[in-house]
Amino acid sequence: MKLKHPLIFSSILSGLLGASLAAQAFEALPEKAPAPADNPITEAKVELGKQLFFDPRLSVDGTVSCNSCHNVMSSGTDNRPVSVGVAGQKGGRSAPTVWNAAFLTAQFWDGRAATLEDQAKGPILNPIEMGMPSAEMAVERIKAIPEYRAQFAKAFGGDDPVTYDNIAKAIATYERTLITPNSAFDRFIKGDKKALSAEAQRGMQLVESVGCTACHNGANFAGPTNLPVGQGFYQKFPAFTDNAYVSKYNFMDDTGRHEATKDEADKFMWRVPTWRNVALTAPYFHNGSVATLDEAVRVMAKTQLDKDLGEAQVRDIVAFLNSLTGEFPQQSMVRLPTTPNNSTFATK
Repeated sequence: MKLKHPLIFSSILSGLLGASLAAQAFEALPEKAPAPADNPITEAKVELGKQLFFDPRLSVDGTVSCNSCHNVMSSGTDNRPVSVGVAGQKGGRSAPTVWNAAFLTAQFWDGRAATLEDQAKGPILNPIEMGMPSAEMAVERIKAIPEYRAQFAKAFGGDDPVTYDNIAKAIATYERTLITPNSAFDRFIKGDKKALSAEAQRGMQLVESVGCTACHNGANFAGPTNLPVGQGFYQKFPAFTDNAYVSKYNFMDDTGRHEATKDEADKFMWRVPTWRNVALTAPYFHNGSVATLDEAVRVMAKTQLDKDLGEAQVRDIVAFLNSLTGEFPQQSMVRLPTTPNNSTFATK
């Protein structure tokens, strides 16, 4: 059937989509993250994954661990504009927080990894980040440690459990425990009307009326959480380029998802980042160019909505964003498996 009035249909469809997103805009964060059928969460796997997450021996020179850039003792980031990898090399993008990453349907700023398992494989082999020349070398390094061999056998079973896939599965399993529920916002949504200050409540109304929740919606404020795994929620950034912020903060230097796909349609498309714990994850944006949350709010209003917010509006929105800081589960430092009487590193 050919539509006689496609613009009217488009308007109706947009309205329905907008209503659907509005319904998803304010949701409490679940206390447990979903896990794939081929990688169920077990205590043995969580403990193994935590050790691997903290173990710098997964980097070529033994200086960088997952936690180096995604510090779970703090914000889940390194709070640097861009992260520092092996040999002091700097990456091109800011490290996203690992807290609540389990609720994202695609990983990395450009969504190039479908799952936490896929994401965990990337940094280990990235020459700037952890620098391992091959997956085989990473497996050989871990397999040379007797205690790790025993833990992999317990967690995965089988004749040869120390594999690159299983290294990633263990790390991803640990990351699925990194959930920060029960923020002031969550308590408010669940019925505690005293949980949010008047300022934060005004900010909550503003992010909806101004238009922020068209993108930052769902329980993780990073887009719908019911998308199929691997289907990221992307938006163009910057959407409006005729303003001083774009050049001041060098937003056009990185073409976003396009750098991974090489598809012209993906130029300046980015996976929408979470607002959860955003007050703790400065500096902001993919290049870590904005130092403060209030400035980030001004930048987003102008570059995405072409709006100039007043200072009172900015304060209210910042107050609301602060209400999204959740309760962090206690993280204890792990004792890593040792190699008595020898080293896993070749000596010169």
